[in-house]
Amino acid sequence: MSAPSGIPVPSAPPSYEETTGINVSYPHPYPVPEPGQKPDGKGMNPPPYMGQPAPANTPVTVQTVYVQQPVVFYDRPVQMCCPSCNQMIVTRLSYDSGALTWLSCGGLCLLGCIAGCCLIPFCIDALKDVDHTCPNCNALIGSYKRL
Repeated sequence: MSAPSGIPVPSAPPSYEETTGINVSYPHPYPVPEPGQKPDGKGMNPPPYMGQPAPANTPVTVQTVYVQQPVVFYDRPVQMCCPSCNQMIVTRLSYDSGALTWLSCGGLCLLGCIAGCCLIPFCIDALKDVDHTCPNCNALIGSYKRL
């Protein structure tokens, strides 16, 4: 594809300054190195933005928060961090008569064990409710109800 014989072919499109009519001889706002001169970096950066001051280097305080999962209490000691004294402990167990103990006593009475045998459930820890306490501060941490 060659140009017709009478029309000259332009070598390059016009520059932005030529098309907009900006004065090309106007001095640049920033120093421009001369052709063949290597930029030394001095005066080549634009002036700093003066709208806002630079942020101060304030130290950031980081606080670590440990979230303890809810503890499910059964009839065995539990190793945990006491919420009262914040010490790692193994809970101390104490047994109290609860609904299952009284229902067992009533059931034995209905079966005819009225001569004192109906009181046997009050001697069996497996039929009682369990309270978990802290061995350090004696705070009640949780309970396990059989019924």
